[in-house]
Amino acid sequence: MVRDGYIYGLSLLAVAAILVWFTGCWAWGLPPVLLAVFFLQFFRDPERAIPSGIGSIVSPGDGKVTETALIQTTEGERRRISIFLSVFNVHVNRAPIGGVLTRVSYQKGQYLNAMNPDSADRNEQNVVTVKGQGRDEGIEVVFKQIAGLLARRIVFNFKAGDRVERGQRVGLIKFGSRVDVIIPAGAVLRVKVGDNVKGGASVLAEMLEPAAAVPVRMPGRTASASVNPDGAESGGA
Repeated sequence: MVRDGYIYGLSLLAVAAILVWFTGCWAWGLPPVLLAVFFLQFFRDPERAIPSGIGSIVSPGDGKVTETALIQTTEGERRRISIFLSVFNVHVNRAPIGGVLTRVSYQKGQYLNAMNPDSADRNEQNVVTVKGQGRDEGIEVVFKQIAGLLARRIVFNFKAGDRVERGQRVGLIKFGSRVDVIIPAGAVLRVKVGDNVKGGASVLAEMLEPAAAVPVRMPGRTASASVNPDGAESGGA
């Protein structure tokens, strides 16, 4: 369970108890109890079995695959896998590969519905580049934490230069969102549009013969820890 779940959940249960005590009617306590259940469910953080195969790229979040498109970047052709996270999905984000974070950048933006393709470029987002090491040597992956219509806070707990393991918890997006994963065009897809995936456990693609990593440059300013709508940094979840 993410810390926020206990904060929201226990606070609402306390409110419910106070309302029932003052009114003498249990019905007054029902709305805050239901909200507490929602928050405890939303901020759940289950353990996951992380795939150990060489060159496996895992999903950074839970949700439904909405796109697996080839795109053009400044460094050439890449494949973008988009995953929509509803309010009922686990919202803890995980590293898609193991390696070093070569870039962490936050950019302000809009709050379009995360199902809208334009949200990939126009919404508030945190863009992270991971250069693979160990089992993921030679692979470079970019993943984006993208705020949605309801999401108003992106949390990221690492900074450029830090090392992460494949499937390691790295952050959180609150209340409905989207994650994009930009991988080498030559990676072999293991998912299709409509598939439901689990963060850290589902393999999105595999690099059977990892090629030399080529940087994918994304605009934005360097950021660390967590970011919120006004650009101020805050502590992790």
